Amino acid sequence: MNVPLPWERVLWSGRPRRPRALTGERYVLTDFRLVRITRTSAIEIVLSDVGEIRRNQTPLDRLLGTSTLVVHSRVKDVAPIVLVGVARGAALAALLELLSGDPRVSIDSRDANAALRWEPQASAVDNPYSQVVGAFAVVLIAMFAVVIGLHGNTRPVTYSGDDPIAPYGVKRDRADIVRFMESEVMPWARVTLGRIKGGPDRVTCETCHGADAVQRDWRMPSVAALPQPDVRERGWEIYGGGMDAQMRNAIYGYLAESVKQTKATYMREVVMPGMARLLHRPAYDFTQPYDYNRSRRALGCYHCHNVS
Repeated sequence: MNVPLPWERVLWSGRPRRPRALTGERYVLTDFRLVRITRTSAIEIVLSDVGEIRRNQTPLDRLLGTSTLVVHSRVKDVAPIVLVGVARGAALAALLELLSGDPRVSIDSRDANAALRWEPQASAVDNPYSQVVGAFAVVLIAMFAVVIGLHGNTRPVTYSGDDPIAPYGVKRDRADIVRFMESEVMPWARVTLGRIKGGPDRVTCETCHGADAVQRDWRMPSVAALPQPDVRERGWEIYGGGMDAQMRNAIYGYLAESVKQTKATYMREVVMPGMARLLHRPAYDFTQPYDYNRSRRALGCYHCHNVS
């Protein structure tokens, strides 16, 4: 089997970090397929046929910092490809999920390898390229947390008793909610959002709830403006199959166009935590997995912002 073919791009290649590497076993991921090659055979799964991906860690894997990935095919009677003893297995699994989830996703080897090598500490470097790599890696990690990590049991959602909108998960009546919004939220919003809206007088209920708030019964999310306008074209909405707000927070939370980074940072570091405090809920923690935030009803960007 020839790998790569003239029209293929190699995105990643590796060998088992085990004695079996001496048998010549190696793995190759291209923009078209995943291939496992030994001295005597080769098997492949085309990316569009990739089905379930499972990641396992034996005691030896934990010692070596490796994983074993079992990549199943959607095609009947096609044997899975087992990648044994690979480094950065979580990110590699997420990359496979991302590439197989939508045919329009296109990256090159530099993007793929940089994302697989990325460490959280590196994102603190004041370097535009490292920020791009960091954002891409956050997407990969989020995709892993959301798509792969939730095959097992998820944590139950905790509803606090001091939530001013829905204590213990039971929504208060309209009069109580309106009273809270007028007495607590609006004074804070006029000061906090006024800094980016041109003054406190320009902040009204419709600033957050939208011009058609009454017709929609004041439901959130409602704000159409986004720091990243092409998220739908990236395919994740189609891939997600009806994402909830928490999933959007995990995937899109740190993405913004460079010209809007200042405003996005203010929203993420000032507005979002401030609103979370008013609601007696934690702000979305981008360093934690999706399930962690979901179980705590963490408040994030996409509880207010519509993707479309």
